[in-house]
Amino acid sequence: MNVFYDKDCDLSPIKGKQVAILGYGSQGHAHAQNLSESGCTVTVGLRRGGASCNKVEAAGLKVADVNDAVKGADIIMILLPDESIAQVYSENVAPQAKQGATLAFAHGFNIHYGQVVPRADLDVIMAAPKAPGHTVRSTYSQGGGVPHLFGEQAVLCGGAVEPLHELKLIVDLIYEGGIANMNYAISNNAEYGEYTAGPKIVTADTKNAMRQCLKDLQTGEYAKSLMLENRAGAPTLIARRRLTAEHPIEEVGARLRAMMPWIAKNKLVDQSRN
Repeated sequence: MNVFYDKDCDLSPIKGKQVAILGYGSQGHAHAQNLSESGCTVTVGLRRGGASCNKVEAAGLKVADVNDAVKGADIIMILLPDESIAQVYSENVAPQAKQGATLAFAHGFNIHYGQVVPRADLDVIMAAPKAPGHTVRSTYSQGGGVPHLFGEQAVLCGGAVEPLHELKLIVDLIYEGGIANMNYAISNNAEYGEYTAGPKIVTADTKNAMRQCLKDLQTGEYAKSLMLENRAGAPTLIARRRLTAEHPIEEVGARLRAMMPWIAKNKLVDQSRN
């Protein structure tokens, strides 16, 4: 895998192109405004009379009917809910896109599962940000950015395991305005995964295990185990620290955090001082 940074990127090729952003939701507003402020020519394609038209105009962006936006575009980025993309591609993009245009996505769902089968003349690219669209926008506005990787649904919104960095972004959204606020900011695809995958992870067995942990605390069984562990020189604690440090999520996480310098500037823990 090759990792590219800001210094590796040349925006001049895209600045000479017409970019159509279809949709103005969580990801759509972020990509449209970020590209526009980076010097690109952006048109937001929306249904006539759509609820987002006023938001687009208030942001100083050009808005057009979906068909009109697609016709003149060199790059067409479809940033609609995953469940709507196939129909819009079939009805609006495939018939209207000019020869050799580039089709862009922020999520691989529709391509991977064959919901969208692009015309043979179209190039297909993906820029999948490792964050909800509102974070993509806010970090850009602050002079930063977010990495573009993969991870969602079962391991993120249904039960955090793998994408540890993005867990904080999700928790921040909940902290800011509750679960509904978080679900507003993520995709329908991720939200659906939350409802379907979450209960498979937090099962009756999981709850029973948590009840047993609580019982161990209440009866003093946990305290007895901890005291025995320390009397023996803390072998379990030391071994687990070593295994955790060697876990791939720690190695990948270190590289990921190095791509986001603002984290270090605002860190809570400085191991050299506290």
